[in-house]
Amino acid sequence: MLDAAAELFYRQGVGMGVEALCQAAGVSKRSMYQLFDSKDAVIAASLDRWAQTLRTQMFPAAGDARPPRERILEVFEWLEAASADPDFRGCPFVATAVEVKNPAHPAAAVARRHKQALTDFFAVETRRAGAPDPVLLAEQLTMIYDGASARAVVRAQPLGGIAVTTAALLLETAGVLEDEGGRPAGRSMRVS
Repeated sequence: MLDAAAELFYRQGVGMGVEALCQAAGVSKRSMYQLFDSKDAVIAASLDRWAQTLRTQMFPAAGDARPPRERILEVFEWLEAASADPDFRGCPFVATAVEVKNPAHPAAAVARRHKQALTDFFAVETRRAGAPDPVLLAEQLTMIYDGASARAVVRAQPLGGIAVTTAALLLETAGVLEDEGGRPAGRSMRVS
């Protein structure tokens, strides 16, 4: 049920009715309410479940020994490829948070948690790369990611390299470079 709900909410938004949700998931309303207290709980649980799939697709594997810059740019390369899919509807976490409007909604809390996981990934990698302010750089990278995702949706077209190029430029400005041996070479430059 959660997989069907995640797909349906992503394509049509979380404002759809319970009847349509139950029909798509192949369950009765009664069954849904036996499993979940409310539609809001279904939205939050389905978004949480989808997050696990997205992390597997987006993030490099834990044992991936490539330099931090390459690992960061891989996330943007994934976004570029995803934006070329005709079914791309942007970041499901941003879309859900915008649609539910209420920051106290259970799905908004799930969205914040998973957006923070992206920022945390960037922070770990930028710290490994020796960035002078890895937390700020991680937040900036997340903003580029979210902005690029929104741009692809608004323009209804693939990103065409702009997300990777912009992220790479920000990393370069912050001193997250790779020397000729593939090792990070940081500068003491603050990005603001």
